[in-house]
Amino acid sequence: MKGHECFHCKQWVAEGEAHDCWTTTEAALTKDLSEDLQDAYARLRETAVEFGEQRIYASHSSIMFARKACYFFVRPKRSFLEVVIFLGRAVKSPRIKKVVESSKSKRAHVIQIRHRDEVEVPITDWMREAFEFQPEAGAQTVSRKAKAKRKR
Repeated sequence: MKGHECFHCKQWVAEGEAHDCWTTTEAALTKDLSEDLQDAYARLRETAVEFGEQRIYASHSSIMFARKACYFFVRPKRSFLEVVIFLGRAVKSPRIKKVVESSKSKRAHVIQIRHRDEVEVPITDWMREAFEFQPEAGAQTVSRKAKAKRKR
């Protein structure tokens, strides 16, 4: 049978068959999770919805929570939920596995959640802070101009 393996999802795609692995749903990404992880995801979603108007959508292997831009996302794994929260500062905590600079104004904080009871302060506070964080539109432009002047 002719076809190919999808580079992204590793699914076999027969020749001539339509395939779009980037389009998915929350239900598809969470259906195989254990009951504990499904409860934890439900609590994350409930908490986020309380913050206000936003878009919640699935993209490839993650569930994104966005206002103008994504402020956090959940990547369901077999034994935990990988939650990545974008904040304007780096936070040090035993709950945070890693912090990565994702842009000039944001840091991505990687957290693992295994149970609904873990979705509490300080994680919910960080989620709210990320929801409310809006980098100044001109901040990057001013910063670039200032750096250019310093180089001269």
